[in-house]
Amino acid sequence: MVRIITIITFIIIPVITFSQQLPQYTQYMFDKIAYNPGFAGFGQGICISGVMRQQWMGFTETTKNGDTEKVAPETYLVSIHSPVKFLRGGLGLNITQDKIAYQNNISLDLLYSYHASLGSGDLGIGLQLGLLNKNIDFSKFEPAVDNDPVLNEKAEESDMIFNMGLGLYYQVPDSYYVGLSVLQLWGSKPRMESTATKLAPQINLIGGYEFAFPNAPSFTVLPSMMVKTDGVSMQFDLSTLVSYRNQFWGGVSYRYQDAIAIILGMEFKNFNIGYSYDINVSSISSWGSNEIRLGYCFKIEVDKFRKVYRNTRFL
Repeated sequence: MVRIITIITFIIIPVITFSQQLPQYTQYMFDKIAYNPGFAGFGQGICISGVMRQQWMGFTETTKNGDTEKVAPETYLVSIHSPVKFLRGGLGLNITQDKIAYQNNISLDLLYSYHASLGSGDLGIGLQLGLLNKNIDFSKFEPAVDNDPVLNEKAEESDMIFNMGLGLYYQVPDSYYVGLSVLQLWGSKPRMESTATKLAPQINLIGGYEFAFPNAPSFTVLPSMMVKTDGVSMQFDLSTLVSYRNQFWGGVSYRYQDAIAIILGMEFKNFNIGYSYDINVSSISSWGSNEIRLGYCFKIEVDKFRKVYRNTRFL
């Protein structure tokens, strides 16, 4: 598994160029489907989740007219995925709205993951196909000079871009997981020059471990990490959660040179809810970031794919 991930990483890195990174989530350990198509179908059934993130609350801009515009990023994610036996894997769907200042991106991603047993765990090999609708309102931009010939002639414009991604996800139940993916691996060329932001690939590496206290088995420690890079910049999160009877959890997370976060959550009858609050440690002045997630799984029984055992008596 380590050899496969290493080879793919060195294949992917040379094709990376600069671009803005994809939306980030503090509760990434519960939203793996947003980062890795290989995770589609790993779960207890049909799982639906929603995330609302308000980043850098209170971050505003004052226009020439003296009005205050809210320009802080806002992200909304709805995802659904489920194992599909006859496809020997799982299917998934992500719908994302990412608003940054006067830019509004809405994406629709379809995911498929092929599952196979490997050692003591399961491997998912995923493919993601997506459509991105990029909308920019140029009328709200403030030109640096009066009568700017570019901004003054432009109004609201939008474009549709096709993109794809790949992912590997491996997990050993009740032990550990590791995933490697590259999103926006390839994208169609935007039609309009005004929206021609290049969709450069982003590599995501995620991993986590689970272990219980020897003298207190009701408590479980869940350390995890997330690394994202577009080949120019890199960002990583380090997190540790403590879970009580797999029903309540809480912990902290650190995003390098950006924020320290508090994470809380609970699960009740297949329904789970989580909340995180980011405290900025960067130079950006804001009230922090809020993130709320909701999830529900319709549990279904899924048989393991049949393994083939060869007996030397019949070789």
